[in-house]
Amino acid sequence: MKKFVKRALALVLVAALLIIPFGSAVAAPEYFESEDPGGGEMLFDICVVRPVSLIATAVGAVTFVISWPFSALGGNSDVAGEKLVKDPAAYTFKRPLGEFRHW
Repeated sequence: MKKFVKRALALVLVAALLIIPFGSAVAAPEYFESEDPGGGEMLFDICVVRPVSLIATAVGAVTFVISWPFSALGGNSDVAGEKLVKDPAAYTFKRPLGEFRHW
């Protein structure tokens, strides 16, 4: 029985020593990412992310116009406009090209 416990403890210790470095890498991803986006990220941003966020901005604007009377009655039309129109528009037009993950 002692032999089994020693082997199990050794296996757990080795597994923990192998897994710990990966846990720290997950906890601090900002240290492992490059500061400047690459060409692939910029291409993906301009071809996929920007058109999708433009559509999201248009859908949010239409939703805001439809829901405006109800949000005005509730007194939160400014919050609704910010979340449905202003934030998607800022994501589409104001952020730097290729920086779609950290916005």
